[in-house]
Amino acid sequence: MTVQDIRAFNRFYTNVIGALDYSRHLYAPFTLTESRVLYELAHSARTDAADLRTELSLDAGYLSRILNKFEQDGLIERAASRQDPRRRHVTLTARGRETAALLAERADESVGALLATVPPVERPRLAEAMHTVRALLSDGRPPRREDVFLREPGPGDLGWMVARNAALYSAEYGFNADYEGLVARIVADFAQDHDPHLERVWIAELDGRPVGCVMCVRDDAPGTARLRLLLVEPAARGLGIGDRLVAAVVGFARHAGYRDLVLWTNDVLAAARRVYQRHGFVLAAEKPHRSFGRDLNGQDWRLDLTDSAGRE
Repeated sequence: MTVQDIRAFNRFYTNVIGALDYSRHLYAPFTLTESRVLYELAHSARTDAADLRTELSLDAGYLSRILNKFEQDGLIERAASRQDPRRRHVTLTARGRETAALLAERADESVGALLATVPPVERPRLAEAMHTVRALLSDGRPPRREDVFLREPGPGDLGWMVARNAALYSAEYGFNADYEGLVARIVADFAQDHDPHLERVWIAELDGRPVGCVMCVRDDAPGTARLRLLLVEPAARGLGIGDRLVAAVVGFARHAGYRDLVLWTNDVLAAARRVYQRHGFVLAAEKPHRSFGRDLNGQDWRLDLTDSAGRE
């Protein structure tokens, strides 16, 4: 391979992507950089202005002008961070989330149109080729937080959630097949009947592969949402994926109008409990039980979504 081979590929791929973007006005009325900022605000747990600047490698003045525009258009709100008053915490408004969702929908349609030109039998080959390019050009560096993105589930992802929950909980906690049955029922109920305005699943993807997931569904109690099936693959831990997934659920539940967010877990899941605590969940009750072939201590955790102090 020569330098000219890479340059020729770059020209080809830029033309393909550029043609799609132009024909569908993918980012209108925003620039590509503005769209990237909106995407980061919608998907990242770290939304201080300084974090955005680092994540996106933007000049401070340029980012400030973008955020000023967004604030004037009612897309974001800014306030001093509770952890450090010198830092500015940035959150999307309801209008901002709707705008980010629209841009994401356009992007999905655009890429879907491109993928539709590839025969289904060739798509695994394409995915593997893209993974190979990323792996070879990363120069052996370990994955970074910005390499992970959250997305809606695609074909096969719900099945992956069941399989990986069953395998990991068996390997790490000794759970038997009863747990796989529980997860399968939860996922099947969501797949067969859910309200997309009130319920949602997130898949964390790294290098084209799912590495984490979480679910937000309606609880039996009025005004209450339930967080379920938080999972992060062992090889992807340490990248803040659990925090991002929980933050996504909290933000979605709050903007959907829920008053409370609850979850049930067991005290052996120490790492997950620490994530919940960082996001403001408090222990509401606990009770020993025999489930999944183990003697466990079940815990109910709750987050008050009406508490303005917990909005970060």
